[in-house]
Amino acid sequence: MFDLVNGLPIHPLVVHGVVVLLPLAVLGTIAIAVRPAWRLTYGGLVVACAAVATALLPIATSSGEALEKHVGDPGEHAELGDQLIWFAIPLLVLTLALVVLERRKAAGKPAVGPSALPMAVAGLAVVAALAAGVQVYRVGDSGARAAWGDQVASSTGD
Repeated sequence: MFDLVNGLPIHPLVVHGVVVLLPLAVLGTIAIAVRPAWRLTYGGLVVACAAVATALLPIATSSGEALEKHVGDPGEHAELGDQLIWFAIPLLVLTLALVVLERRKAAGKPAVGPSALPMAVAGLAVVAALAAGVQVYRVGDSGARAAWGDQVASSTGD
């Protein structure tokens, strides 16, 4: 299903969405975790970036499997790519929780849980963001090496 669009592999097209949106969600999550005043203003946008990136991951994985049939096994890249969803989901959930807690507070609704809950969620969101950022880098690096490693090495005389 997720193989070709107009004769071109869909994988690089979808991956660019993930490569842009997930790091934006990482940076946005860190920003709203550190600056609570930004949660109301930018929280929805950060959650949207994380949600769209997370939704694109299964498409990227499926299209990567389809591309693998044309170009061969990408090795480590496929394994790391399969794991990325398990970094994106906690990022999305914690970012959403951070925004929901702030919106409840702004609406004057009673606090949910202990008073330290927003700070704990913010801390966990930063950890999830950093982990997701590292994993995005690892997946991208392994993908670039799988796609371009031989061509670049042979052109430089190595």
